[in-house]
Amino acid sequence: MSRALRSLVALGLLVGVLTGCSSDDVAPEETVASPAGSDVGSVDTDLEPCSEQADVPAADSDLPATVFDCFGGGTLDLSRAPGVPTVLNLWASWCGPCREELPLVQQLADAAGEQVQVLGVVSVDRVPAAASFAEDAGVTFPSAFDADGEVMAGMGVNNLPYTLFLAADGSVAYVQVGPVHSLEEFEGLVAEHLGVQL
Repeated sequence: MSRALRSLVALGLLVGVLTGCSSDDVAPEETVASPAGSDVGSVDTDLEPCSEQADVPAADSDLPATVFDCFGGGTLDLSRAPGVPTVLNLWASWCGPCREELPLVQQLADAAGEQVQVLGVVSVDRVPAAASFAEDAGVTFPSAFDADGEVMAGMGVNNLPYTLFLAADGSVAYVQVGPVHSLEEFEGLVAEHLGVQL
């Protein structure tokens, strides 16, 4: 991990402790993931499927080189470069601040069009709870299911929400720990860290 990224994560952990939800705050029976063989792609939800990814290796980063099933179908392969600037938002049904932030992530996805890909990663959650939460929030952007919290572990965090801004080559351009409070704030972060004006 680069020194700058370690510093960002360390700062983020401090901020996350003060502002976010921790997966440790959830009762153990609430964090039990669905069985390993469950098909999140077959769950009745309005979440869009994940798009096909090109077979181009991602730049070195601290993200785990793992493939996750997506609600609605498809997969998210973090070992592949996304090919376009990407906002990767980690969320869960047990995360209170996610309730306010998730509709803003959807607004960002709507505003971004094809300029920026907006994806979610449901972290340390259950499939039915996550699907219901997304429906309640009016969310349709593609979201992968990370039952064991591999992305959170790879980044060294246990708090949500958590948003990664990835360059087209898959490198981490910026890490936002804690919630974003407006579409304008999201658009500013995209412009500053991904170089895209929405």
